[in-house]
Amino acid sequence: MNHKIMNTEELKKLQAPLKEKYRTNPETAIITLKAKGNLGQNISCSVETGRAMAKAGLHPATGGDGSLACSGDLLLQALAACAGVTLCSVATAIGVNVKNGSVEAEGDLDFKGTLSISKEVPVGFKNIRLSFNLDCDADEEAKKTLLKLTERYCVVLQTIISATPVDSKIL
Repeated sequence: MNHKIMNTEELKKLQAPLKEKYRTNPETAIITLKAKGNLGQNISCSVETGRAMAKAGLHPATGGDGSLACSGDLLLQALAACAGVTLCSVATAIGVNVKNGSVEAEGDLDFKGTLSISKEVPVGFKNIRLSFNLDCDADEEAKKTLLKLTERYCVVLQTIISATPVDSKIL
């Protein structure tokens, strides 16, 4: 696979008309993203990702056999993907050359909450850790800036930490 490497000027040129459009017509910056899943057999849900189908099911800690993706895994994968793309974009924008790297998202769950064993135990992740292992030409100050801006502009991270309200209903 041949990937073109984008530099700072190319990224700015690509984004400049979009930024101008959103400044001039702020309402055009509001986009609705959608995800759709189809309920399946044996407590599963297939989600269209745009490229493939991701099939989610119960985690082994809640009775699953481990053959299907756990929704918690999918959340962490979405966080890692978004943070990775955001870091690459920010690095390009500020002129940091990332030669190679990886991102890892991990989180701790207490399944006593999920399985309704204890009402005192919250359902969901107790904490999430996001880490980047980078081979780049940045000094420590530039790395701090890179991390700060990645955290600031990562959609999934900001959604998680801001506790975005969700409107749920059965149709």
